Amino acid sequence: MTTGKHLIAAMVVLLVALNISRAEDPLLEITPEARRIHNAGMLFDGHNDLPWQISKLAGGSLDRIDITQRQPELHTDLPKLKESGLKAQFWSVYVSADTLDTQDSLLRTLEQISLVQQMVKQFPDHFEMAATAADVERIAASGKIASMMGVEGGHSIEGSLQTLQRFYDLGVRYMTLTHNRSLDWATSCTDEDSGKGLSPFGEEIVREMNRMGMLVDLSHVSVQTMHDALRVTAAPVIFSHSSARAICDHSRNVPDEILRKLPENGGVVLINFMSGFVVPTEELKANEKARGTWKTVVDHIEHVIKTAGIDHVGLGSDYDGVTTLPVGLEDVTTYPRITQELLNRSYTESEIHQILGGNVLRVLKQAERVAEILRSKDADKE
Repeated sequence: MTTGKHLIAAMVVLLVALNISRAEDPLLEITPEARRIHNAGMLFDGHNDLPWQISKLAGGSLDRIDITQRQPELHTDLPKLKESGLKAQFWSVYVSADTLDTQDSLLRTLEQISLVQQMVKQFPDHFEMAATAADVERIAASGKIASMMGVEGGHSIEGSLQTLQRFYDLGVRYMTLTHNRSLDWATSCTDEDSGKGLSPFGEEIVREMNRMGMLVDLSHVSVQTMHDALRVTAAPVIFSHSSARAICDHSRNVPDEILRKLPENGGVVLINFMSGFVVPTEELKANEKARGTWKTVVDHIEHVIKTAGIDHVGLGSDYDGVTTLPVGLEDVTTYPRITQELLNRSYTESEIHQILGGNVLRVLKQAERVAEILRSKDADKE
């Protein structure tokens, strides 16, 4: 029989154990130094699907879902963004590749673009559209989130270079060449075994994107498409939301053979947070529900650094576009844990700033310079 004295002693032991556990749990605290470094950097996320979630949950109406309040079903809302340290964002204007069958890819993409524009207009104290890297720096310095758009899948242009230009004019600054479905001109990672990549028209699209200053995004594409795009492009590429295949052997991830080519191209892999893309292969085989932690994501960052170099990695969270996230990275408020973990692993402040967004900003600047050179050459021919 347990006496009152024994019960009290047991409770004391339990409380001590809990306090030790909490003291050792780095989830509970971001150090002042990590917070300072995080807030001083240019956190520039390569991929967020908030517009798609607003479309799914509220029919694309900002009046039907109030993002000024915390929304449990969203990874991203204004209160969470205030805690995030986010300075710049590529908002994905995704529509399903099934719109190829309904023949309304362009229309649906324009609706998503309009939604982003409406969000920025409706909340001018929080967001501002950016057209250039200089805009991004200016807007971030003002305390707002610099906003650009990325079209997620070449199906959206419906085979038209004119539509590609139209997207650029509307503020789109990257296009993912495919989503999870191959096109006539580019092969998706879902068709990896075909060995196919870019067609001649696909190569023309890459060159046209270079000419206008739109980043070529190689997330979702087959390895051969990656090789072909790297051969053709005159500007650095991005992987807007992909991770390292050497750690997690998934077709959505980037193999080392491509990572080793990035230094010559200048491109950047923006690490996806989705559990299924970051948890090590053997762990997933043992437990397909394994989530990983924020440390798992930093393992992918480190692998890219070791294989391609510190200049070629960043963050492409895929918030609001995925169902399962690592422990400690459940929404946009948790970005500082990445900074804390990098600091714990002895990365310097300048290196951390590169990873948070300096690298993708540099790629954007380089793409703009390439576009200027190409347009100047075109003008000389006239």
